[in-house]
Amino acid sequence: MDQAQIEIQLLSSLSQIEAGEWDACACPEVVDGGRPNDPFTTHRFLTALEDSGSVGRGTGWQPQYLTAYREGEMIACAPMYAKSHSQGEYIFDHNWAHAFEQAGGRYYPKLQMAVPFTPVTGRRLLVRPEYEGIGHSALIQGAVQLAANNQLSSLHVTFCTEFEAKAGEQMGLMPRLTQQFHWLNHDYKSFDDFLASLSSRKRKNIRKERAQAQGFGGEIETFTGDALKPEHWDAFWEFYQDTGARKWGSPYLSRSFFDIAQDTMTNDMVLILARRDGEYVAGALNFIGRDTLYGRYWGSTEHHPCLHFELCYYQAMDLAISMGLATIEAGAQGEHKLARGYLPTQTHSLHWLGDPGFSDAVARYLEAERAAIEEEIEILTDYGPFKKLQVEEQQ
Repeated sequence: MDQAQIEIQLLSSLSQIEAGEWDACACPEVVDGGRPNDPFTTHRFLTALEDSGSVGRGTGWQPQYLTAYREGEMIACAPMYAKSHSQGEYIFDHNWAHAFEQAGGRYYPKLQMAVPFTPVTGRRLLVRPEYEGIGHSALIQGAVQLAANNQLSSLHVTFCTEFEAKAGEQMGLMPRLTQQFHWLNHDYKSFDDFLASLSSRKRKNIRKERAQAQGFGGEIETFTGDALKPEHWDAFWEFYQDTGARKWGSPYLSRSFFDIAQDTMTNDMVLILARRDGEYVAGALNFIGRDTLYGRYWGSTEHHPCLHFELCYYQAMDLAISMGLATIEAGAQGEHKLARGYLPTQTHSLHWLGDPGFSDAVARYLEAERAAIEEEIEILTDYGPFKKLQVEEQQ
């Protein structure tokens, strides 16, 4: 196909794009009636962020959705934002911004191709299946040209797939390697099957933690689909506010995001709540993908030993096993996850910097960082809780 036939457009709101048109690029796999690979680039999720005011004016995340058309048909699109800070990204470039500004440059605004506040690996270059090559090229070239024409410092594509990272590198972007901790379901039929794969000491520790957590004096309840009710979000909002205030200074998501999600996304979510004496005291929110459960937010109004581990990790494992899901992604950071069966996993991003000298310096840094990350993953995997044979199988 001729690249000249592609028309690039920049849109400031998803209301300008029909949901079916966007999702034909974002999640074409749902044509078989199943779930999207992940819900985070769907029209409904990104619209919830926009309509709730979680992104947009005053947030530092200004939507700049990139779209590519051929003969009037949208063949590719990307969730992209003009950023006035580096918060809510989880593949951080604060040091780059500081160095560039110390040298007299202006780092912000920059372009960020990402799902806001969502450190989840997934496609960022959303392309109709029959247009992969030309669609990827159009989106990357379009984004770089947009940044260059507007004299922006940089473009960042974060938590992209490994395939996209390799494609972007071939087109001149710099790849970056980072890591998270993911849990893998090796066809376990029960939680006890998972425990049987661990060393004796780790198995005993997890059993002790679960017993301690489940003795908090109440019950643990799970809600998804039609079982999710507005009162559940009232309780969870309190938990989310507490966690957001402690981690980020203020929550990233607005209260109305959860109201909109109640209307449009209940089948994409599962909420695990702990109730004691008739009151909800803690909760963990997960999103459901085709093969993966995504642990996203946690909070509590009361402290109970190990309840965080139970709601966020062990209950998630029970869910993944019962739903036949292959993986749990439990978010960014947290080496404490290692002892609970979550192993280090590579994550990927792509970067373009407009200043040639600065770009060269960052490229050298990324090369050294990549070697360090690869070594760290190898070491941490070896320290995992699995029996030696199991560790070798997972490497």
